[in-house]
Amino acid sequence: MERGQGFAFLVHPRARLAEDLGRVWSPLDRVPERFYHSTLRRLALPPIPTATIEVGGEQVGHVILVPMGARRLLEHPLVGRERVAWAVDRAATLGVGTVGLGGLTATVTDGGRWLCGRASIGVTNGNAFTAATLDAQVRRLLGEAVHPDADHHVGIVGATGGVGTALVRLLTSDAAVDRLTLVDRSTRGLASLAGEVSSCAWTRISDDVSAVADADLVVLLTVSAGTVLRPEHLAPGAVVLDATQPRYTSLGLREQRPDVLVVDGGIVEIPSLRLHGGSIGLPDGRAHASFAEAALLALSGHRGDFSIGTPVLELVEQTRELAHSFSGLGFQPAEPTSFGEPLVLPHATASPTGAHATARSQTTQRRARFDRVTAALGGLRATA
Repeated sequence: MERGQGFAFLVHPRARLAEDLGRVWSPLDRVPERFYHSTLRRLALPPIPTATIEVGGEQVGHVILVPMGARRLLEHPLVGRERVAWAVDRAATLGVGTVGLGGLTATVTDGGRWLCGRASIGVTNGNAFTAATLDAQVRRLLGEAVHPDADHHVGIVGATGGVGTALVRLLTSDAAVDRLTLVDRSTRGLASLAGEVSSCAWTRISDDVSAVADADLVVLLTVSAGTVLRPEHLAPGAVVLDATQPRYTSLGLREQRPDVLVVDGGIVEIPSLRLHGGSIGLPDGRAHASFAEAALLALSGHRGDFSIGTPVLELVEQTRELAHSFSGLGFQPAEPTSFGEPLVLPHATASPTGAHATARSQTTQRRARFDRVTAALGGLRATA
């Protein structure tokens, strides 16, 4: 891997520090949790390169650990921002051209805005390809997991974030949904987004997660260091697409509501992907879409920043085209899993191969839909 090529991907410990740090060195998972919390509060530990990344038999990058837990990142975002910037500087010393922001490293840097503009390395938050991947997953779940008699009512929790905004625009571009419930803490942002898409689908907004209680499919995008989605928040037979890291759902939800189907969101297949010396919490051959976005940029020779803040639809489409260009290496939405376990969708009719072939054959339709949406949004902005 020559200097200026390849990528680094930033990760951080999630809910259980011992479990995540144990992926770096197995004895670390036996250290008491309270020790990590007290130590990481007192010491500014440097970023740690934990693994090398191999795709197609060649080394293409590095995983770098930001040693700051999810809860502390949320509670102390300014400190977190400094630690993430430190990790980007460390990535630059490894000679890579792009750094991808995993987990909350994007959140505490305002979608990468506090990191962009560096001459030595480009930054991407992964939101563009994550939105593209979730769009494909939602459409598949509406056809193969949601009851055929349902009215395609989709709830999106975290709707005004970078991924959420792009996903809402994608889903309303061609009447893929009949009704939308948009949930977030920013009611002003919700009102603006709803006004943009309400002519395409019936839209309701709320700052209370219980508003999704009548949705057929709930997409979880809001980051949280704890579990806040409870059984009473979901309709009978609801489908949940959880794309949060740390997880917004828990195994307890599946036990308390066996009628609810929880699907892992934003996961991409890269069959030849191997990590040496560490882990990103997924088995070989699978990665989060944010990771895959950085990999696609490195493989294509992209230079400079890419997805910063909320991705415009041009970037979403560009990641789809890149994924199509490198489809020989995978970069397609992974077959469904629930908490990492293989999942058979209740109304599935196509084989996995057929489903992927169908997804690839829709590129022309997506481009046409993209052109229509871009024109419509341009008209809305011109009259605003």
